[in-house]
Amino acid sequence: MVVSKALTIRQPWAHAVIHGGKIIENRSWSTKFRGPVAIHAGRASEEGPFFDFVRDRSLIETIGFTREETPDLPRGAVVGIVDIVDCVASDPSPWFEGPYGFVLENPRPIRPIPCKGAMQIFDLPQNVIDEIAEQLRCTQTYKSPPP
Repeated sequence: MVVSKALTIRQPWAHAVIHGGKIIENRSWSTKFRGPVAIHAGRASEEGPFFDFVRDRSLIETIGFTREETPDLPRGAVVGIVDIVDCVASDPSPWFEGPYGFVLENPRPIRPIPCKGAMQIFDLPQNVIDEIAEQLRCTQTYKSPPP
């Protein structure tokens, strides 16, 4: 699988996509893109709005991390891969706020890869594409030793 596109999301939202069960990414614009996309954690942080959102929607117990951990989250780097499987104008998920929601599945964390972000869904530089491919190849070929 080649992952050549990315989407920048501010922390801790990006961490919630990869590790905290965030299955909808809200945007003001729709997309026809479907398939794997790298999640780029932007340099900016939105701790206050994020924790207000998860508190107000009773999601705080489901995200698996605390506000105290957010200063240590990677920024300015690709942190994982998800599949965009749909773009909707409404959804029953408590993560949906709209006006559009990218429906996300199959989050795969990777070691952070420094990278510059961009607006919309953007093309990754070749060196980042290659590093993502290498990390995914290593996780697919690794076999745990027998007990």
